[in-house]
Amino acid sequence: MPAAIRLGYEHAGTCRFGDAAIQTSIPSAPPPAAPPLAAAPVRRLAVIDLARGVALLAMALYHLTWDLGFLRLTPENAALSSVGKASAHGIAGSFLVLVGISLVLARGRRAGWWRPYLARLGRIALAAVAISLATFFLFPDSWIFFGILHCIALSSVLALPALVAPLPLVALAAALVFAGPTLAGLTGTPAVLDAPGLYFLGLGAVVPTTNDYVPLFPWFGFVLAGVGLGRLALPRLAASRIGAWAPRSRIGRLATGAGRHSLAVYLVHQPLLLGLLYGVASVSGPHPRAGQAQFLREYRANCAEAGGGTATCRVAARCVLGRLRDEGLWRAGGDFTGEEQARAIAVSRTCFREAGGG
Repeated sequence: MPAAIRLGYEHAGTCRFGDAAIQTSIPSAPPPAAPPLAAAPVRRLAVIDLARGVALLAMALYHLTWDLGFLRLTPENAALSSVGKASAHGIAGSFLVLVGISLVLARGRRAGWWRPYLARLGRIALAAVAISLATFFLFPDSWIFFGILHCIALSSVLALPALVAPLPLVALAAALVFAGPTLAGLTGTPAVLDAPGLYFLGLGAVVPTTNDYVPLFPWFGFVLAGVGLGRLALPRLAASRIGAWAPRSRIGRLATGAGRHSLAVYLVHQPLLLGLLYGVASVSGPHPRAGQAQFLREYRANCAEAGGGTATCRVAARCVLGRLRDEGLWRAGGDFTGEEQARAIAVSRTCFREAGGG
């Protein structure tokens, strides 16, 4: 996500069902004792792993789109479009719902469930810290201080009461978290909520500059929704044909395997993508039209602020772009020398006058 809504996140996708048996004493042939609950087999729901695998694929495709635009290998960064942003939000929401479902699955193991829970929580928290440190040095102006992994780690703790709370209360809590930013805006956002130390809440009016921002409000609501959904639907799912599904094809096994190890996939895939695409960009150079549409938009906006009419600014913008190309001054991203900048300004003034801007 420039962010990179960037989105993994698996909890232990396992579910245990006790096979307690009702026994009747028969003196002549007593039946063997049923195994204790702790020894009952734990059956993993492959369909949940598959859901994580599909979410991972969607995330990787989004990040690929963003990387191509970031490295100017495409004319525009489609990940920053309205459709791209909506896709990023949908992918992040799906991961967080799966976090809530996985919490329910983990607790279903009953005895000793908290040990793997704490181990997984520790791994996610360490990964979140590592991402913060890495992005702080690589992108100091937009480092990730509360991204998807940070949200998952904190939400995995805050959602624990929802595992045993009445379901109507869980639903109410989820609704309030979803509505939190809207309610804060309607009531007038207190200035204290815009303090950098409270950015993780997501209730302030300021949207910080960061490459991945997944604050508790409204995103924790997806985790609570996942907990409620898991408590309602998982028993029926486990008893259904879908719950008994197991992958047989290579693609199915690959998808479920990725879902079982989604944290590792999340941490590895983006460095691999960027490394490969940096190599491509170093050979091919930027796309010939990279940044063109953004330049035209920004020029028209600046022209309008300077008092130009809509038609005048549109004509002038196209004129400037064409002449910058003709004079060898067009470079996506700018980076002009002092002399080149003076020439570019002269081109802009000339085009503005010729377009009827005076």
